[in-house]
Amino acid sequence: MNPSRKLLIVDDDPSVSDWLALFADRLGYDADQVGSGEEALESFRQRRPDLVTLDVFLPGLDGVEVLKALKQIDPSVPVIMLSGHGQARTIVDAMHAGAADFLRKPFEPEELELAFERALQKKELESEVAQLREQAPRLGQEEPAFLLYTENRKMRAISEMIDHVADTDITVLIRGESGTGKELVARTLFERSSRRRGPFVKVNCAALPAGLLESELFGYEKGAFTGANQRRLGKFETANQGTIFLDEITEMHPSLQAKLLQVLQDGQFSRLGGEGDVQVDTRVIAATNVNIETAVREGKFREDLFYRLNVVTVQIPPLRERPEEIPHLTEHFLRKYAREYGKELTLASAEMLDTFRAFHWPGNVRELENLVKRMVVLGGEAPVLQELASRTAQATVQGHGGSVLIELERFLSGDAESVSLKRIGREAAQVAERRLIEKVLNRTRWNRKEAAEILQISYKALLYKMKDSGLADSA
Repeated sequence: MNPSRKLLIVDDDPSVSDWLALFADRLGYDADQVGSGEEALESFRQRRPDLVTLDVFLPGLDGVEVLKALKQIDPSVPVIMLSGHGQARTIVDAMHAGAADFLRKPFEPEELELAFERALQKKELESEVAQLREQAPRLGQEEPAFLLYTENRKMRAISEMIDHVADTDITVLIRGESGTGKELVARTLFERSSRRRGPFVKVNCAALPAGLLESELFGYEKGAFTGANQRRLGKFETANQGTIFLDEITEMHPSLQAKLLQVLQDGQFSRLGGEGDVQVDTRVIAATNVNIETAVREGKFREDLFYRLNVVTVQIPPLRERPEEIPHLTEHFLRKYAREYGKELTLASAEMLDTFRAFHWPGNVRELENLVKRMVVLGGEAPVLQELASRTAQATVQGHGGSVLIELERFLSGDAESVSLKRIGREAAQVAERRLIEKVLNRTRWNRKEAAEILQISYKALLYKMKDSGLADSA
């Protein structure tokens, strides 16, 4: 442990405080001990420790109040909360206020040491992220916002996987719905690799017919076909010593798939009209938004090519499965387009963020970016709120309660002679209840216990209603 690291121990029990100080000294920390919240704030301002252990129950200011005050002074310093009781509400309040960890007394020394290590590692990671955010505009390449600022477990796993495989020549297959950010992940793999000084070349395999795509990828010799007046290098040669990104790979014609397989196996191919082989050192990253296994079963995609491409798979979840990222992404795009269009930066309102969290996002991150761009250009949220409300209402009519609402519309327009008030009231209530539950779940990041408290129902009742309305399958 680095002996220069400073620890602040805040505990009104001298025996606990002394034990913590002795334990910290064995780990190489320089520890200060205080017994109240007021003393903690004064010591914190003077010495700025690298780490804080903070008892929940203190004379005067309680631990959660002290935690909030410490975070106002310096949000980056990790604080580990300690308590002999550990009520659920207190733990939730502490974590929401920014605690790095929460340990119940008594705890094992190994448990505390692990908490120290995790807290400091997280601080170092956040510091690196802040440096990347500062460097991105200068380098002209922005790290994807959903990798930089993510709180989503799946996206953190993707970032860690990228770190593991970026500096290798392993072929990577990126999968995900349209608009999830597959190209951005590919660029991040490239930027974090030793090939970043070489070229990054993107080819959309769905944008060109097979004949043109072959010449685009592999080039051609002079006289290979009518109009080939000189030799032209293909994208694979252009990407030599760098990376080629093959987007929508499943759209590639089967005749080209065999040629691509040869490149992956041997690093060789022949230009159109060429007699000899061309050797290249190019890393391949591919992406698809369709089920590639189905394409293999249907004979549209070569099984041996699939196995060659599928060495490492990155599966990007849709935006609707990571609503906790929406505030960060929204702010990121607001800042980006405010700079680009020379507009004054206005952060999104709570109503706008709640609407965004509740929306289904069929177009994923790309759709969110376009809507935020529209907000910046138009100078307000009203048009976007109106559009999303209209689209949500339309989806509601087509989905839950759709048939009964259509029946009501037919009656009001005179196309039906009778209508069931009881049935309409029941199903309209179900639609409203489902939308409210979904909105609260999104607001609490699908924390069911917290959602049940907000909705003033029991936890079991919430689970039943989620199952009854089809929300349990989305969890």
